[in-house]
Amino acid sequence: MQKIMVALKRVLDYNVRVRIKSDGTGVTTDGAKMSINPFDEIALEEALRIKEREKGVEVLVISIGDLVCQQQLRTGLAMGADRAVLVQTDQILEPLTVAKVLKVLVDQESPELVMLGKQAIDGDNNQTGQMLAALWGRPQATFASELLIKGEQALVTREVDAGLETIEVDLPAVVTTDLRLNEPRYVRLPEIMKAKKKPLDIISLDELGVEAISQFQVVLTESPPERQKGVIVKDIGELLGLLRKKGLV
Repeated sequence: MQKIMVALKRVLDYNVRVRIKSDGTGVTTDGAKMSINPFDEIALEEALRIKEREKGVEVLVISIGDLVCQQQLRTGLAMGADRAVLVQTDQILEPLTVAKVLKVLVDQESPELVMLGKQAIDGDNNQTGQMLAALWGRPQATFASELLIKGEQALVTREVDAGLETIEVDLPAVVTTDLRLNEPRYVRLPEIMKAKKKPLDIISLDELGVEAISQFQVVLTESPPERQKGVIVKDIGELLGLLRKKGLV
């Protein structure tokens, strides 16, 4: 294996309390801490572990968005990635468009493995990896909780409703990662300083020839209803009576 491509998305940090805009048009990000999507960070960590086991592997990190996404790419470089590419656009792209952008970059870079999180914590779509595999015409292994590279194949253990299943896919392939795959490394200051000297290329969405088409429109964003106060019952009979009144039994 010579190259692994990892997609990183800039999202609200998972520790930040989500606030809805007053007009209901979306989530406010002004002044909020932004981070790499946690599932994507796990994908990058696994790519770096493969690089450490198999010498000579290049890890390329990709992000799509405005110029502030350079922050997340620099974090990826500080973790150990070799170089980064930012596809610059001010538009919010849907999963299919993101998959098309990644497909163009795959054609240019020819990686043996493309890794990304199974979903982003902002949209929770769980679509991009599958769409990329379909556009690329290559195998996919989603929800990976264990990954082993064996020559020209990847052995992937994935979580399914019935438990765990292990599949073998031929490379090149797309792998999407789950939380249990690993724990990302902590980035130290020396690595952050070194990352500033690593190459980060910026190209526009138009240069790739991908048209940003919106197929869906967000009508309204609102917070979930407040949780109702619980009720303490004396015994099973009272519990069953309340459930009957609600039509639950």
